[in-house]
Amino acid sequence: MPSRFFPVAAPRIDLPCVEIAGYRFTDPALLAQALTHRSAGSVHNERLEFLGDSLVNQFVADTLYRRWPKADEGALTRARAELVRESALATVARSLELGAQLVLGPGEMKSGGHRRDSILADAVEALVAAIYLDSGFETCRSVVLPWFAPLLDALPPPNKVGKDAKTRLQEWLQARQHPLPVYELLDERGEDHARMFRVRCTLLQPPLRSEGEGNSRRAAEQQAADAALLELRA
Repeated sequence: MPSRFFPVAAPRIDLPCVEIAGYRFTDPALLAQALTHRSAGSVHNERLEFLGDSLVNQFVADTLYRRWPKADEGALTRARAELVRESALATVARSLELGAQLVLGPGEMKSGGHRRDSILADAVEALVAAIYLDSGFETCRSVVLPWFAPLLDALPPPNKVGKDAKTRLQEWLQARQHPLPVYELLDERGEDHARMFRVRCTLLQPPLRSEGEGNSRRAAEQQAADAALLELRA
């Protein structure tokens, strides 16, 4: 990208475009910062992440309040926690293909940081804040809420929110007298302090395979179960 798009004070970071996730930036420097991990330089996305966290919570809380008019505070709180947790935000990041666009330091690149849930989740929050600063609250909300639509649609009824994905998948299958899922470890990599696990979830009836990644085998299994639930409810 030509350097004229960036203010003099901004770091020079080449990006393939100024449009991402259906939004075109007026100020590409905000996009550059949102996609830059702290390992890559002194101008990174942590401050944007702080702001984006609050915005995501606001958007999700407002949507749940309107969608579930009879749900009590406890159910709304649990549902919001489900939607803004690290693995859920990482799922959003993967749907937007953010991993391949992140700017990481050499160490994080070597250890597969672009696949790590924590880094992906932070990037989503930073991107939300960047869009907000670029265009304001209403535009940001209209752009961001569709990212969460599959997760919102996959939520169980208010009285069942709070159960983890593996439990909800098991209950879905048992209610239909289907065999329970089988979880298989496909890959384990990375340094001891930054291990990454990839797991496959296999259903016999209906026939379905899904995969998940996480910094523990349990986290990877939960993500694979989440993916299976999304497919079943599609």
